Amino acid sequence: MRLDRFLANLPHCSHRQARLLLASGRASVNSKIICDGTHEVRLFDRVELDGEILQAGKPARFFMLNKPVGCVSATSDRQHPTVLDLLHEPDKDQLHIAGRLDFNTTGLLIITNDGLWSRRLTQPSSQLGKTYLVETEDPIDPACVDRFAEGLYFRFENLTTLPAKLELLDSHQARLTLREGRYHQVKRMFGQFNNKVTALHRERMGPLTLDTALTPGRYRTLTAAETAQI
Repeated sequence: MRLDRFLANLPHCSHRQARLLLASGRASVNSKIICDGTHEVRLFDRVELDGEILQAGKPARFFMLNKPVGCVSATSDRQHPTVLDLLHEPDKDQLHIAGRLDFNTTGLLIITNDGLWSRRLTQPSSQLGKTYLVETEDPIDPACVDRFAEGLYFRFENLTTLPAKLELLDSHQARLTLREGRYHQVKRMFGQFNNKVTALHRERMGPLTLDTALTPGRYRTLTAAETAQI
């Protein structure tokens, strides 16, 4: 919400009074005086007026999880354990998943309560690469490297995928970096070459790399330096 609207919602404070309060430098957000009424106030911000706390702000929370096979990227599920079941944190029902993974896909998963931050990480317009380690049933055709870089046509959506970088590691293994997240995209890309993906592991999302010290099912809090990169 804009700061001027935030103040105007206070009892006995009109829009005109809110503008006067801002102009006189009586309002602050996170201990910084703000005179601009268009300044966006979030749930995580501390808002004060004449030193009185109007909103204490709740802490933003960010977790990196190494997702194992056999749990779903959901906040609740009647049939399967969820990734939130792996977190031993208070108020975890207030968290959401930034960039889901399929049931049998493993690796980097980010869980947070900051929707704006997670949208910057996952929305296609951010163009942040997501890197996967891929294993296939049959040998990988070297032609995939150029074809993936050109983009593949998906008939169901009537679209061509964005250029993707494929690095061959051995005959049945490759590292793939995408800048979008279509439905079962990796499996469908290799499926166009009649090759089945047998294992898929996400290593990286934008500047965030899975901590190698995290065994499957383990998690940790992101550092301030890591969250500041998004």
